[in-house]
Amino acid sequence: MEVMKQLRQRAIRDLVEGRPIRTQQELATALRERGFRATQATVSRDVAELGLRKANRQGRSAYVLPPALKDAEATGEERLQRLLADLPIEVREAGLILVIRALPGSAHAIAAALDRARWPEVVGSIGGDDTVFVATTDRTALRRLRDRILALSARR
Repeated sequence: MEVMKQLRQRAIRDLVEGRPIRTQQELATALRERGFRATQATVSRDVAELGLRKANRQGRSAYVLPPALKDAEATGEERLQRLLADLPIEVREAGLILVIRALPGSAHAIAAALDRARWPEVVGSIGGDDTVFVATTDRTALRRLRDRILALSARR
């Protein structure tokens, strides 16, 4: 599966888990807010491939993940490892901030996976389009984080 499709489908899963999404148009709009360009046809294919179904959420019919997809959810570190193994990245230091540059549209997914991994070196992260800023507490934490990121991104 291509990287952008993986990132888009990951975003769809996060959106559906996070709030009630009632229509494909609403889903396409939410994806655009996250920086993804997706036509209605693309969203329709993604909904089918992910096996999303409608169910009652907060008194309204909205998309939900199928149980098998929820059970197969990877940890933040596993997701981060998959993302970094598939993406070309550049890692630089700026003070106590680690700057990760990747493909356009991938930064949000990387930042979300970092946050979900709950590594002690990470104070917080901000993901834009192709750049992630990761705040650390001190130089030791910064170096340890850089080494962990580089190790996960190593090609097998």
